[in-house]
Amino acid sequence: MTASATRFSRPRFALMVLLGVYPLITALLYLVMPLTEGWSIWQRTLVIAPIMVGLMIWGLIPSVQRLFRRFLNPAVN
Repeated sequence: MTASATRFSRPRFALMVLLGVYPLITALLYLVMPLTEGWSIWQRTLVIAPIMVGLMIWGLIPSVQRLFRRFLNPAVN
């Protein structure tokens, strides 16, 4: 059996990550905003950024790569 060659698609990966990041950051903002009333934007960002990075690195990106493996790695003709 021969393995078919695949090529990683960066545009497709970027699209899939965007589709995951948007609801994730929206949910984080809804959770953090009431807890940080009166804070400056840089202070809110300082709280949200590490949470967002952790969720992306250990949750979102591995899930996108696993669930959409065939879409992200189309066969090379």
